[in-house]
Amino acid sequence: MAALTLTAIEGIPMIMPGDNLAELILHAAERMDLRFASGDILVVCQKIVSKAEGRLADLAEIEPSPLALSFAARWEKDPRAVELVLRQTSRIVRMDNGVLIVETGPGWVCANAGIDESNSLEDDRAILLPEDADASAARIRAAIKELGGVELAVLITDTFGRPWRDGLTEVCIGVAGMDPMLDLRGSRDLGGRELHHTVIAAADELAAAAGLLMPKAGATPAVLIRGYRYRPAAGSARALIRPAASDLFR
Repeated sequence: MAALTLTAIEGIPMIMPGDNLAELILHAAERMDLRFASGDILVVCQKIVSKAEGRLADLAEIEPSPLALSFAARWEKDPRAVELVLRQTSRIVRMDNGVLIVETGPGWVCANAGIDESNSLEDDRAILLPEDADASAARIRAAIKELGGVELAVLITDTFGRPWRDGLTEVCIGVAGMDPMLDLRGSRDLGGRELHHTVIAAADELAAAAGLLMPKAGATPAVLIRGYRYRPAAGSARALIRPAASDLFR
């Protein structure tokens, strides 16, 4: 019988810059009597990765630009936070009606450059996205292999909105050890018809499933997934980014 299990890894302490995430996650899992196995998938939320990597900004040190001041005054925003978003932006996609949608990092199109002040645990402190979440995932994977002797896949997730649907969901922004896409082109459906366009964003589906066990105030920033058969690969979340030429929003 096919089965997929998801286990929240509890007891991970509050993360500080410089912390060894792999070591802390392994120790928390051991206290739960949870042993990682080859073929597992470790899902880690972006915030603890950013904290460990020191991707933090003190808003008190931000000097807003005229553009940030103008936008903030019009829509009752914090001009320092707006300026921080602009500094993390490679291209502004939309900047009106109080909405700031930008392109950042390897090409993510998201609100406010993915910057968030929630769970920073300090006033006027913002958490930025990892500079290279694929590299972050690769480092965690390598450290777990070294410390625990286990080959698994690692996904780093963040909460994104979606162009055609309301509500937020978790998506994969960094991956190591697996192909984030499940390409079904060339296979056949139940009626024998060949599939020509079906490519599943498997990493996003796994991220969304793990998100159900990572409540925003739950202090459970990592989940172990077991039972999903993925294709081993170096992996890169950039594969999940739709090319600009076929993106109706760019």
